[in-house]
Amino acid sequence: MNQQASGSASMVLVIDDEHLNRKLIRSFLGLEGIEVLEAGDAESGLAVARSEDPDLILLDLRLPGMGGLEAMRILKADESTRTIPVLILSAGSLASDETQFLAAGAAGLILKPFSRQELVAAVRQVMG
Repeated sequence: MNQQASGSASMVLVIDDEHLNRKLIRSFLGLEGIEVLEAGDAESGLAVARSEDPDLILLDLRLPGMGGLEAMRILKADESTRTIPVLILSAGSLASDETQFLAAGAAGLILKPFSRQELVAAVRQVMG
């Protein structure tokens, strides 16, 4: 499943409890040739991050059970996932909250709702 090993595709993990958000992101990034893995909660997202080693994680803040910020702290404390960049997805945050997220280890913030262009630009900027 990991095409990254052959160098043919970048891989992004989306951790969001809203199926429609995951589907939209999969569609937007798929058009860019980016493979998308999905998780509907933080616990399963952490497991996928450890097993698949994605190039980037898009992490919703509001998740059932463990929240996004706690999940990011775990990702950044785990030697196997600490170098994976994390972009926060949030509908309830302000752009001014980005400082707090960056201090916690995030690579940036994407405010919902977002356009295809905004999402792709943020992903490309982080992934180089």
